Amino acid sequence: MNNQVMKAGDSVSGSLAECFVTIGNRRYNAMQIINLDATFEKTKAEVPILGKTGKGNKTTGWKGTGSGRMHYNTSIFRKLAERYKQTGEDMYFEIQVTNEDPTSSVGRQTVILKDCNLNSVILAKFDADAEFLDEDIDFTFDDFAIPETFRELRGM
Repeated sequence: MNNQVMKAGDSVSGSLAECFVTIGNRRYNAMQIINLDATFEKTKAEVPILGKTGKGNKTTGWKGTGSGRMHYNTSIFRKLAERYKQTGEDMYFEIQVTNEDPTSSVGRQTVILKDCNLNSVILAKFDADAEFLDEDIDFTFDDFAIPETFRELRGM
């Protein structure tokens, strides 16, 4: 039997990533983000089909959602919330995530999330019992690009 298996070294380290946030003309190294997930979710409609006992499913669109956690040590998003409160100008931005583990043979992948918009912003926080302060972030995005993709693993 010649079963191909993935080498352990080809897993991608969870902490070896870069994240940049671009707001207007300003690009920030978002090194304080602890974790982030961005999801492409298809929206579907059930389709009744004559002659079948079940319904089919047809993709009708998609939506982008994301969530994460970050250290509570930047006021950037709080200032954007304040700007929205004062002017009505909403806050849209771009998030770029690159994963690259030099041990893995898959190389690097970069995903750019476009037209991101936060669902909520924590304005103030304290916890006398905490080792450090962090905050959850939830957002939507309207577009994305994948300018760099992982290479296929040997044996795929």
